[in-house]
Amino acid sequence: MFRLSLVTALLAAAAPPSPATASEPGKPAITPQTAQSGGALDPAQKRLRLDTVDLAIEVDPEREVINGVATLTLTALARTDRVVVDLDKNYTVTSVTIDGVDAASFANPEGRMTIKLVKRVAAQTKLAVRIVYGGRPHVAVRAPWDGGFVWSKTRDGRPWMGSAVQMEGCDLVWPCIDFPTYEPDKIDLHITVPKGLKAPAAGKLVGVEMLPDGRSIWNWEARNPTLYGIALSVGPYEELTGTYKSRFGNEIPLHYWYLPGEKDKAEKLFAEFAPTLDFFERTIGPYPFADQKVGVVETPYRGMEHQTINAYGNDYAKTQWGFDDLFQHEFAHEWFANQMTVADWDDLWLHEGFASYMQPLYGRWLAGDATYDAMMLASRPGIQARSPLVAGKPQTAEEVYDKQPGRGADVYTRGSWTLHTLRNLVGDRVFFDWIRMIVYGRIDPAPGNFTPLYRTTPEVAAALKQLTGTDYGWFFDVYLYQAALPQLIQTRTGDRLTLRWKTTGDKPFPLPIEVQIDDRLEKLPMTGNTATLTVPIGAHVVIDPMSRVLRQSDTIDAFQAWKAAQAAGK
Repeated sequence: MFRLSLVTALLAAAAPPSPATASEPGKPAITPQTAQSGGALDPAQKRLRLDTVDLAIEVDPEREVINGVATLTLTALARTDRVVVDLDKNYTVTSVTIDGVDAASFANPEGRMTIKLVKRVAAQTKLAVRIVYGGRPHVAVRAPWDGGFVWSKTRDGRPWMGSAVQMEGCDLVWPCIDFPTYEPDKIDLHITVPKGLKAPAAGKLVGVEMLPDGRSIWNWEARNPTLYGIALSVGPYEELTGTYKSRFGNEIPLHYWYLPGEKDKAEKLFAEFAPTLDFFERTIGPYPFADQKVGVVETPYRGMEHQTINAYGNDYAKTQWGFDDLFQHEFAHEWFANQMTVADWDDLWLHEGFASYMQPLYGRWLAGDATYDAMMLASRPGIQARSPLVAGKPQTAEEVYDKQPGRGADVYTRGSWTLHTLRNLVGDRVFFDWIRMIVYGRIDPAPGNFTPLYRTTPEVAAALKQLTGTDYGWFFDVYLYQAALPQLIQTRTGDRLTLRWKTTGDKPFPLPIEVQIDDRLEKLPMTGNTATLTVPIGAHVVIDPMSRVLRQSDTIDAFQAWKAAQAAGK
């Protein structure tokens, strides 16, 4: 009761926004520290483990402010005299206590708040750090890519808002340690909203409390949430619900919160939930958060893989493939981002490449191989191959998306094509066992026998070696750690055709390739990067006729150059 009363008092005391700054994109400005997610940890943060979080937030859409009380339960991993957390400095922090006692001091000059303890504590000490904060959050410029808060209105003028902070991090919403491996075991959310509004959020709904003045408090409990997966979504939502009977014997609650006046469209999207879930459970394995829910909420921005409450802002767009591609992509992230999470943003292709590849696989599941092939070929011109997919060193989210030419798009398309090539190399049985190994830590997942995992690219490569007994390091080295795609050099002399893989630094690349000679198909092992075969003079030869391999293409390069010239107005 004290917690809720305090939040209410803080909100009442907050200064009203001036009309000049309300909803202005990019305001209030954030520091470089806050703008990056996954940057270098402070030494004091390395001495801590985040165990659980209790987070109470009141949202005032009218004044576009939030006020919160966050209680972080931490374990000291070594002797320490301070706690360091990340929090946007635009919030005013009015109180910090540790185990109920005022902190010796606290300061947050650049968005990394240092809290001095009254006395040094030993390793394995539990600390309950309570932070009271509030103010005007950073307004997104172009969510979710340039993120923050989005304050909007429904068609009939009612408040509608959402947060999306993957690029900038959890510290735009709540005090956290903004690094992928600092997910808490559990977070309890208490979101207070004005009369007539609802607050769908991550995890399982514990209950809704109605206050005398019409406001409501939405209480949620989420286990093992991703940090940027903790989001606020507030609006006058209506709800569709159902139950999915899993092939693994359990039942999974289905929820979709949508805006009033869209029931027909919402029902059509909701009808996609069960078949999409069926595809993933049959192809990959159990839905990781069946004890919580499958949740989707309509948002005033395009979308984001918020755990168990995927953001959806695709305006019910149709595609030629027969499914809503944004809904399917964000839902894929429940396996590839929320269950299996990268240990560093440098490995982002493990989220986006895998989720992207699930779309042509779903197309094949719905309509067959022709649809799969068409979807793969449609995505191929999007590969830029100007930067490696993996740098091999710690990276922030911004460095991956924005700082290296082409990489932000290639984590999707090149990642997907790398997986397509690998599946054709090792075969379906090995490929999908490998995916289950990296997602669940085992090839026989079932509800209750796995927990969320962190993964790196070297671990993923090692898992394939463990499964097959074969070292595919050469494959990952060329496709992930080199910018240029492998080039297949063809030399034809008389009746002799020689093929040779050319890679950056002449790295080993014994990737087999299919060759069609008139109506005959041969598969060349390419041992030592090369192979020669006899071809009748005058025979028609097609290299890789089924496009099973990602490689440099003169045709694609010419098309990309033409597109670039068109865009430049030449």
